[in-house]
Amino acid sequence: MQYHYGMTQFRMLTVGLIGALAAAVCCFTPILIGLLGAVGLSALTGYLDYVLLPAIVIFAALVIYALVRRKAV
Repeated sequence: MQYHYGMTQFRMLTVGLIGALAAAVCCFTPILIGLLGAVGLSALTGYLDYVLLPAIVIFAALVIYALVRRKAV
């Protein structure tokens, strides 16, 4: 039995895709703004761009890295 330390290629791709989709949904729809307003945290909506846009870039880079590693193997 072989043990893997860290993320496998499939898991890395899955995490990247789910994270990128979640960040894109929060960024392009007002759902997150509505939810923050409902719980009384609407003052934080001005800072969402500082969090969500880098999150999209990071998760997209993770997807690209996983796809490149998948082709190399």
